[in-house]
Amino acid sequence: MTQRFLTLNGNKFYYDEIAAYSFRNSVPLNGYEAKTLEFCRDWLNGVQEFPIHTSGSTGTPKLITLSRQQMEISARRTVKLLGLKAEERMLVCLNTEYIAGMMMLVRGLLTDMQMTIVEPVGNPLTLAPADEVYHFASFVPMQLQTILQENHGATERLDKMKAILVGGAPVNFSLQRELQQLQVPVYHTYGMTETASHIALRLLNGPDAADYYETLEGVTIGQDNRGCLTITADLTENETLVTNDIVEILTPTRFRWIGRADNTINTGGVKVQTEVVEVAVSEALAELEQAPRFFVASQPDELLGEKVILVLEGKQLTDEEEQQVMDKMRSILRKFEMPKDIYYSPAFSETPTGKVSRLRTMQKLGLETD
Repeated sequence: MTQRFLTLNGNKFYYDEIAAYSFRNSVPLNGYEAKTLEFCRDWLNGVQEFPIHTSGSTGTPKLITLSRQQMEISARRTVKLLGLKAEERMLVCLNTEYIAGMMMLVRGLLTDMQMTIVEPVGNPLTLAPADEVYHFASFVPMQLQTILQENHGATERLDKMKAILVGGAPVNFSLQRELQQLQVPVYHTYGMTETASHIALRLLNGPDAADYYETLEGVTIGQDNRGCLTITADLTENETLVTNDIVEILTPTRFRWIGRADNTINTGGVKVQTEVVEVAVSEALAELEQAPRFFVASQPDELLGEKVILVLEGKQLTDEEEQQVMDKMRSILRKFEMPKDIYYSPAFSETPTGKVSRLRTMQKLGLETD
């Protein structure tokens, strides 16, 4: 029988040495490598509960515990839906200390896929063997955008995969447009730590691309009195999980994501959803053929109570470029949705999973954060 193994940052580790914890004697390990292998060791040895920190992108990170059963259910559904099989190759390039990366490991371990694990950097393909063909990978939007912009031949390489997942942040207009050159199906995920990764997927490219999410098997959705999504499934141990995401439910298995309830700005008595403004910003920046990261937030205003602002990462736009962006947004947005000011940050603060930390970024700029 062939010995099973995984590759981590170019080093091969056999499952039996991982389970026996003898990998610590084989090669020097950095902290990330050690934690990744320790999770694999626990899984291979049948550990039943796993403490996991939430990402902290929308609030204070917290420690929760997921059962092995919850994680297995989630992994098997994704594997079945995407048609993944033993011995196929998968690239693991998300932070394995958090749920998205951790569940990539679980899918690989359960299915006996051949895992290549690399550090969660902006362009993970630069760390992976150039001649290796992968059947499955998961990225955050920034990684996928960087790959498409920097890697010559990236389209051909990605198209050899069966499926790609992208999650952890919204997909901007520029990336959505770039994804149309890919033949491989790319799915935007909806989920959270508490649901052991995603409970719904949205196809981003091809003739069947959709603006709504389709739930996985066994997931029941609803809404609370705020219009926020509720989730009941075996993944939640059949308890109803109330989210902070405002949605439009289309069918019992389909919903359209509107935005987060805590991202609603009350400006002059009118409620503005920041995600609606961000869609317009993304489209306006795409016309400049630029794709800096950005977010929409609010600041106190004497007249309006709150005013809408835009925060851009990187170098400041020229006056002409800024005017072009504002003009494009005016053609899309209503008057009260328009950002009143634009701020620039050389580099956004990030969470450990690579998500933008709006709170810390605004604090660095000396802006009010409630």
